[in-house]
Amino acid sequence: MLDESLLDAPDALARADRRDLLRGAAEAGARVRTAARHATEAGITELKPEGRPRAVLVAGSGTAATGVADLIAALAGAYAPVTRIPPTGVAPAPGALRWTLPGWAGSVDLLLIATADGSEPGLALLAEQAYRRGCTVVAVAPLRSPLREAVHGVHGVVVPMASAPHGEYDAETSAAGPGTLWALLTPLLALLDRVGLVTAPADALQSVADRLDRTAERCGPAIATYSNPAKTLAAELADTLPLIWTEGEAAGPVGRRFAAVLAELSGRPALAAALPEALPAHGGLLAGAFAAGADPDDFFRDRVEESEPLHARVVLLRDRPTGGLSAAPAARELALGHDTAISELEPEEGSTLESLAELLAVTDFAAVYLSLASAPGA
Repeated sequence: MLDESLLDAPDALARADRRDLLRGAAEAGARVRTAARHATEAGITELKPEGRPRAVLVAGSGTAATGVADLIAALAGAYAPVTRIPPTGVAPAPGALRWTLPGWAGSVDLLLIATADGSEPGLALLAEQAYRRGCTVVAVAPLRSPLREAVHGVHGVVVPMASAPHGEYDAETSAAGPGTLWALLTPLLALLDRVGLVTAPADALQSVADRLDRTAERCGPAIATYSNPAKTLAAELADTLPLIWTEGEAAGPVGRRFAAVLAELSGRPALAAALPEALPAHGGLLAGAFAAGADPDDFFRDRVEESEPLHARVVLLRDRPTGGLSAAPAARELALGHDTAISELEPEEGSTLESLAELLAVTDFAAVYLSLASAPGA
């Protein structure tokens, strides 16, 4: 059960936030600025590539690295194929994970490694394999990590991962925490700008940091729920099964990350799908056991002793202005036709990167609020 009273009690939120997740969300803009500076100091912005890579390969572990790969695919996929290299192994532990280059990878391809840990021997082995194949390797990893020592110099370029301005928050959740994603993604955006796959010059990254700061001000713990989009979304998603429907270039990876972070930080299931495919894929959920009116036989159920049944709620994420070809009207019609409530998020005007940043910030804050207000003893 969600304790909605906690959402408007900043001091109580601070006490409940033992993992400093709210601080991590608020510091996302600062992480972008620090990461951009690290990219410059590492020589990324001075690179003079001879052309675009044939393909981009992305490897890493954890929720943040998965999000980085998904976002890069959305932003750069129109100019070069982007392939995530998933890890294999017997357990999700640094020493047990292994990554393998696809057989076709070679000297005209680019390998990007993103890790908030840096102690994974498998990533060092992957870099060595890429070096033997002739692939260009660029990694973002913590400053003092085995991976940085393995890749630096001969095998490729390493950019130190931007640390949190006031010290790292709980290592167990940093890979899913809001600031970590930007610490890993920003240097790679600067690199992909240099090779012509995305548009992310220094001023664009500054605009992203500014948008993250402004969104953090709107979504911070001191802002009341009625005017706070992240707290509002968290309250709306209480005791629901979120169906996250996305539309637009950047919204897809944001929706998938939102579902992953909800599961990892707050232990809540969610399903994400892009419009218009989401309508037939999730339509059965709106008419089945998760429908809003799917509890007709429980009028005499003891509502004090038994928890409320889980009902679906649609979360519509869009990153482009209303108008033109859009499946949003059909999505609203389907949901409302089954008495299913809808939460909608659409960013302010701006570049694709700015829109992406705003959607990520609001959904990250919402996941954190759900985690804090649903925790035992909250």
